[in-house]
Order: sequence, then structure tokens, then C-alpha cells
Amino acid sequence: MGDPVNLISTWLRDLLVNLGLAPNFVDFLLVVLGVLVLATAVTVLDIFLVWVERKVVGRFQDRLGPNRLGPFGLIQPFADIIKLLIKEDILPVGADKIVYNLAPVMALGTVLLLWAVIPLAPTLIGADINVAVLYIVAVGAIGSLAIIMAGWASNNKYALLGAFRTVAMIVSYEVPMVIVLLVPVIMARSMGLMAIVEAQDVWFIFLAPAAALILLVTSIAELGRAPFDLVEAESEIVAGYNIEYSGMKFGLFYAGELLHAITLSAVISTVFLGGWRGPFVEQVPILGVLYLLIKAFLVYWVIMWIRYSFPRLRIDQMMDFCWKFLTPLALVLLIATAILDKALAGSSTFVYTLSMLAANIIVAWLTILVLRRYARTERRKVAELKPIATPPAPTLEESLGQE
Repeated sequence: MGDPVNLISTWLRDLLVNLGLAPNFVDFLLVVLGVLVLATAVTVLDIFLVWVERKVVGRFQDRLGPNRLGPFGLIQPFADIIKLLIKEDILPVGADKIVYNLAPVMALGTVLLLWAVIPLAPTLIGADINVAVLYIVAVGAIGSLAIIMAGWASNNKYALLGAFRTVAMIVSYEVPMVIVLLVPVIMARSMGLMAIVEAQDVWFIFLAPAAALILLVTSIAELGRAPFDLVEAESEIVAGYNIEYSGMKFGLFYAGELLHAITLSAVISTVFLGGWRGPFVEQVPILGVLYLLIKAFLVYWVIMWIRYSFPRLRIDQMMDFCWKFLTPLALVLLIATAILDKALAGSSTFVYTLSMLAANIIVAWLTILVLRRYARTERRKVAELKPIATPPAPTLEESLGQE
């Protein structure tokens, strides 16, 4: 019983073939059934994340969180779903009906598509393609299309401006994200996620911690979470691109955001934390699912920790941080990794790991030195600025005399 999923799949295939169905048709049915099972499991996980998110933020803000419906408030997400289902479904005057209704479905659907290439266990993966990293980048970019569709189709200038600004942020931060994703690709010598996991006899986070940190930061920016939460900056542009959505359509956007967070956490766990690898996973492959979920929830908790600890950044600060800091740093890390990987070809695992870790530490140390020098220069410029002399305010006698 080490691999119950494949045992059930084999038993069901033999049963359907013995009933007289064509083998090719049975294989097609099993693929469709696998997609439905995976999508259902991920959707149920998304419902559970609503409770997790509200409980964690309650603890951060020194309050209880959901605690009325069911034990520990576990039934609260279902009450939220019922509330969204019975809310009035509105369509703004002048809105593009087809695009307006398609945007929330696309926002959630594109996140579900990412799970097709994430290896859940040694023998459990939707599609083991050799360009899985490119697939993640390409499908993830479709989420930006859903945002611009929602803003454009709403016939609301604030929604449109919010969509433009959000897409500008997401597209910008995808540049350093793609660059650092090439670091594990170089070390594993493959773009397939299963091959990247199998190559991690030593987790890649110990070889390239700086690259893992950049991937975490850029993932938070792509999610639109604090401190990069201009997606729902109520004080900025009336809650952003989804201002005209209500009921379950708004719920799909919210569900897509939560699911995107745990999905990117699973991707980070796969490329830097060994994915499904763990003790006894060779003997009991289904344990890989448990290991992957534990690592993904650990990363997800870090994302929530950052979200509820830092204030929102301005759009200019956000763009400067991406283009003037993260992108050059990601390029330096990629070049250093490529050179060292070529120079250390054939060396022992210990030497390779130590050299890669040393390169990341040196790059991080040089980065800190450059930032200190830049900060010192800026402080000096501010100190050298002389205050502008302002004339003294007229006294009461002078004011009366002028009148």
C-alpha cells in the first residue's frame, strides 16, 4: 500500500477494460478523472486556507479569529461561501458582459493549471514535462491577463487604473523571478520539476539562499500581498481592479489569490526545499504528498508573516526596488551560479555545495556594502541641504497697520 493512487488507477483501468471499453478510451477517462480529483482536492485546500488565513491574522493582531461556527470556527469558510452565493450578482452599466464574467473564472483557473506540473510524490505528477519551469512562468502570466480583463471590462476608470498599475507591478517582478528560477535549473541541469526535485540530494536553498529569498519576495509581489498589495489598496484607488465585482465573482478572485499563494509556496518548496523528498519516501511514495504540503505551508506561513508585519510600499518605491535592486542582484547570482557550475563540473557534492554557498554569501555581503555606501551618500546629501529661509510671520500690530 505504499502507492495507493497508482494501485487504484490500475484496478480501475483493468475493471473498465474488462467491461468491454477500449483501452485508449479508458486511458482518456482516467486522465479526466485524475484532473477532476486533483482540481477538487486543491479547491478543498483553498477553502481550508480561508480558515487558516483568518486564524493566523487573528493571532498576529491579538484576537481570536473565527471561533463560532463549528469546532475552532472550522465551518466559517462554508458560511462565507453561502454569503457570497446569496449576494446580488451585479453587472455594471456599459460593461463588456463576456469579458467581465470570464475574468474571475480565468483568475482561478490559471492557478489550478499550475498544479498539473508540480510533482506531489515520486510516482504522482500530472504531467512530467521537460520545460515545466517555462510552463509555470507562462501560465502564471495569464493571471495578469485576467486582471487587465477585469479592469477593462468593468467600465470604471478606477478599476482600469488599478488594473494598469497592478499589471505593471506583476510584469516587472516577473523579470527577477524568471532569472532566479534559472538558478535551480542550472544546478539540476533540467527544466523539469521532477528532475529538479530528484537532483536535490542537498536542498538548493543551502546552495543558493539568496536566490531563494529573491524568489520568495518576487512571489509575494506577484500575489499582490503586503507590502506589495496595490491590488487592494483601498486608500489608493478604491480597492483596485475588482471594485465592480460582487458575490461569488468577487469570491473567485479571493479564492484565486489564496490558492495562488499556496501554489507558489509549493513551487518554491519544489525548486529549493526538495519538494516531496523526505524520510521513507522511497518505501512509501505517498508520504511525498505530506512532505510537500508541510514545506508549502511553512513557506505560506512566512508569506503571511510578512503580509501582517510590513506596511504598504508606494508604487515608485516598488518599481525602484524591482528594477534597481532585485533585477541586477538576480543577474549577478545567475552569472555566478553559471560560472561556478561549469568550473566545478565533476567535483564532489561537498565541494560543490560549499562553493555555491560561499558565492551566495559573498554576493550578499557585497550587496550590503553597496547599500550601506548608497545610504551614507543619501544621508550626506540630505544633511548638506540648507533649510530655505522663510520670512517671519507679521505681528498683530503690523497686520493692523497694513489694514
